Amino acid sequence: MPTRIPETARKAAFALTASLALLATACTGQASSGADDDASKETTLTFWHAWSAPGEVKAVKDLVAGFEKGHPDIRVNVVGNMTDDKINQALRAGGSKAPDVISSFTTNNVGRFCSSGALVDLNPFFEKADIDPETTFPKAMNQYTQFEGDRCAVPLLGDAYGLYYNRTAFEKAGISGPPRTWSEFETVAKKLTIPQGDTYEQLGFMPNYHGWETTTEHYLGQFSPTYFDQDGRSTVATDPAVEAGLVLQKKLVDSLGGYRKLERYRAGLGDEWGPKHPFHTGQVAMQLDGEWRLGMALDAKPDFEIGVAPLPVPDDQADQYGKGYITGTIAGIAATSRKQNAAWELVKYMTTDTDAVVDFSNAIHNVPSTLAALKSPELKYDPRFKTFLDIAAHPNSSTSPASVNGGVYLSTLQQLGFDYESGKLKDLKDGLRKTAAQIDTDIAQAK
Repeated sequence: MPTRIPETARKAAFALTASLALLATACTGQASSGADDDASKETTLTFWHAWSAPGEVKAVKDLVAGFEKGHPDIRVNVVGNMTDDKINQALRAGGSKAPDVISSFTTNNVGRFCSSGALVDLNPFFEKADIDPETTFPKAMNQYTQFEGDRCAVPLLGDAYGLYYNRTAFEKAGISGPPRTWSEFETVAKKLTIPQGDTYEQLGFMPNYHGWETTTEHYLGQFSPTYFDQDGRSTVATDPAVEAGLVLQKKLVDSLGGYRKLERYRAGLGDEWGPKHPFHTGQVAMQLDGEWRLGMALDAKPDFEIGVAPLPVPDDQADQYGKGYITGTIAGIAATSRKQNAAWELVKYMTTDTDAVVDFSNAIHNVPSTLAALKSPELKYDPRFKTFLDIAAHPNSSTSPASVNGGVYLSTLQQLGFDYESGKLKDLKDGLRKTAAQIDTDIAQAK
């Protein structure tokens, strides 16, 4: 299962952004304010997390049990199924019932968590423990857990995005292997598409942004955009990677039947999280998705062989094939906690202890979040899962950078994508200029 449900989490993230603004007056964000407790004395911590499926809840409890075994003086009260809204309210209110440690599926809110002081800067804790985050965590995960020098979060397993493909359909169409470049991808997608009147018997790939995981940021991960310059201003209008990504996606939409035909087909397909997902049923032959899809697809018992590969890259970046978009779960220490040293012991164990990270990854089938765990011989997985381990460790894999107002800039860019793919927006360059201006305005207002 995923460390976050992307579309649901994305909507929650944008709703959360406004309420997080209130945190600035409630939290100091200084590690020293609550880091004077003695972690060697008996204490009880409260840990809130968002996992809710029975197997995931058990995995979290087992993770915490491992910590308690090595730290007999620290007990942990574990509370699951906590949304970011609930976490936000508790971080703002503080008090004896508030969490000391939290985990969130929403990396988009790291910028707001850091800038508001809701979560403490962990840099002093890492330095004291003599742990170097740069050499401990994969590059993209290390990036999405900090904002403007404030490392208020730490990775707790991750998600890597790649390409799933129907090997049986590939063989039937005479395709020898997964495409590596975008031009190959377009050719393969068209070859796998079997029209049936005004619909499809089989669609090679669903490119529309309303599809399953085909968001602008997931596509653009293959183009390595900058998003912001060193002064924090939007580069979506000046970075050629953004325009290139949007143009190639639109070209794919047009070549596979056009926006309206694709949308009509999509409307009759199964949902993202059920057994009738169109990749499971063979209605769509290729799928952009995260590592969790493999287990879900296998559980659906499809009548074809599943293949997994990295998502293709632009033709002029062929030497970077193997990279992908990275996101994941984050963990942090509440600024309102009066037990921050003890809380750090829990966070450090869950996120940097190799055995703990490996066991947790094995239990919920997400990508390990340390470089050591990615290489551990104790990892247990379907051989195809290794594709996602390699994507996570790839030096050119990327993420969307943190922003002071959370993921609002991604929402703004996504809206541009909707308008462009549907034909509503005709002048992409002008649309990008207006989008960049809107992003800069929103950020300025959030400061």
